[in-house]
This record gives sequence, structure tokens and C-alpha cells, in this order.
Amino acid sequence: MKPQVEPNHYFNESYDSKERFISYWHQINEIIKLNPKTVLEIGIGNGFVSKYLKERKVNILTLDIDKKLNPDVVGSVLNMPFSDELFDVVACYEVLEHLPFENFSKALSEIFRVSKSYAILSLPDASRVYRIYIHIPKIGIFKRLIPLPRFKPPTHKFDGEHYWEIGKAEYPLNKIINEIQKAGFKIEKTYRIFENPYHRFFILRRRE
Repeated sequence: MKPQVEPNHYFNESYDSKERFISYWHQINEIIKLNPKTVLEIGIGNGFVSKYLKERKVNILTLDIDKKLNPDVVGSVLNMPFSDELFDVVACYEVLEHLPFENFSKALSEIFRVSKSYAILSLPDASRVYRIYIHIPKIGIFKRLIPLPRFKPPTHKFDGEHYWEIGKAEYPLNKIINEIQKAGFKIEKTYRIFENPYHRFFILRRRE
């Protein structure tokens, strides 16, 4: 179960950093690009994404285990009160790391079950990278994240919120990819945000 987080956690200056707002843009843009008729957002957070999309007339429903956050539906990602293949897109941003890793496959199976076509995930990726940004006048901008492998990845310690993170010992990226594929998804794309590489996105499509 996702730990209960005080609502004020999502509404303070330290939470809503410039980097997080860039992540919000990606969260919104990845949904809009798919032009869905129905969307489920798992984990409402501060409500920024769902409020924006509702203003854009996107038919989005929110689900969260914490009723204090005022989601449309109170419930757990491990047992969602929805019928099969109900939503064109299921979005789950920075949520699943709040569950012990042994629940990851169950959560993915539930996301697959209620998704009609697509799912979009973002998960924390603690792998080290160099950021290269070059602006050449009259040519354009070159941006690249260069991996910086560790000889020995650090062990993750539960910090009161995250049970695991990609790039920590026992949680390499290929392990996460394998779990996603076993749930029935095809990974159409995965990427890290240049301005906020801690957030890794996965664009997933159901395999029938």
C-alpha cells in the first residue's frame, strides 16, 4: 500500500521545483499526444496535471489511496475498482516506488487490466549522468544525457517514501523493463527528462 503522505507535502515550495514543473509538462504532453477519450491518473499529487487536463476538456478520472487529497475515486493501484480495459490511457507518475518492490508486478498487472490501449509511467532513476547542453547560433541546440556507470551501485534505504529506485543495487533498469514486459506491455519509448533526469518515463502499449 502507498504510505499516507500529508497533503501539505504536495503544496510547498520545496516540492514544486522548476524541475518538477518541467516534469509536469512531460506528464501532460505524453497524454495529450495520444488523444485519448478516457484517462485514469493514479496518484493525484497536488492535482496540477488533472486540473490542467480537465481545463483542456480531457475526460480524466483520478484515483488515490489518500482521501485527504480529494481524488475522484479512493482506492489502491493494487486493486482498482474499475472494469477491464476501461481507459484509453492510464497514467501513473512517481507512484509505484512508494510500494515495496514485491508489489510492483501486481500494480503493473492492474494497470494493464484497466488500460484499453496505453499506459504512461514515470519512476525515479538514480543512475548517474552527465548533462551536455550546447547552443550553436544558426544551427540549433544539442542536448544529451551521457550515462556515468557506477562500479558498485548504492543500496537503497527506505526514506519514509521510496522503497526502491531505478539504478540502485538490486533495481537495475533491465529488471524494471523485464517486469513491465511480463505484465503484457510493449515499451514504445523510455527516456529521462534532460532538465530532471531523476524522472524516467515509460510509454507503454498493451500487447494482446
